[in-house]
Amino acid sequence: MSGAAAEAVARAAGRAPAGLARYVGRRIGHAVIVVWAAYTLSFVLLYLLPSDPVTLMLQSRGDGSDIDPEVVARLQRQYGLDRPVAWQYAAMLRAALGGDFGRSINDGRDVLQRIAEALPHTVELALAGLAIGLTLGMAVAVLANLTRRRWLRQVLFAYAPFVASVPAFLIGLFLIQLFAHGLGWLPAAGSSGPAALVLPALAVGLQVSDAIAQVTARALHENLQAPYAQYLRAKGLGRRAILLRHALRNAIIPAVTLVGLSIGGILGGAIITETVFSRQGLGRLLEEAITLQDIPVVQGVVVFTAILFAASNLVVDLLYPLINPKVTLR
Repeated sequence: MSGAAAEAVARAAGRAPAGLARYVGRRIGHAVIVVWAAYTLSFVLLYLLPSDPVTLMLQSRGDGSDIDPEVVARLQRQYGLDRPVAWQYAAMLRAALGGDFGRSINDGRDVLQRIAEALPHTVELALAGLAIGLTLGMAVAVLANLTRRRWLRQVLFAYAPFVASVPAFLIGLFLIQLFAHGLGWLPAAGSSGPAALVLPALAVGLQVSDAIAQVTARALHENLQAPYAQYLRAKGLGRRAILLRHALRNAIIPAVTLVGLSIGGILGGAIITETVFSRQGLGRLLEEAITLQDIPVVQGVVVFTAILFAASNLVVDLLYPLINPKVTLR
């Protein structure tokens, strides 16, 4: 954030720049606690599993009938898995604080390198899904409050709960069946080319749009019933002008919140989306790592996702007073 933008946020929030710095510092402290909690929880859950990551790795490379116990013991010593759990946690946490998440138990590659290779595919999917979800959700909300046709308004208001009630994997399978197998317009799987991005991005966008449509439609309806809207109507402004020029600005604040929260939601739902469409990305990487109990990879993906989620929420909070100067940061 530039100095001018920071001063604008501070003025809009009724704080001096020093107060804004304290606010940001406090939020960063909260974010650190969230990231640490996510790291610790994922570590504990993985160690509660009855299987052994080295054995799973060796089984994935063969039929599991000829695993040498000496090889298992040697690999466990190599990765420190023969040490007490508390020692492993402290050692891994200390290394992670220095930016070192170790190497994958499955293939021996650096964890950060694997995340860096998968990240562009997930970012591409996330941005495309957010763009579709925000556009579709806002369009449904605006049209639902503008249309004079009762049946259309009821259909549009029912859009959000209907989409929210459908599981994500069913949305993906329906899109594959309709546009890939039925009409043959788009590929059903893969990560190569813009055409392969359309269906998974649409699946993500639909999941994002339901909440945006529901919250924004309700906020627009409440703003259109507010005293200031009645005053503007008395001055001769039409419903469309009041909605687009005034009500939409107030109603967009919860939509901005949902956009920030949706970033974490998209990354969390990437496992389903990228699995259904056989796309490369963090979701597929995490699914593979959990299946093989590849602790370093799981820890790296979890920490990265938690940091991105916390950072997106901080940015959303700082955008509030720029969108509506009446909002005060606390």
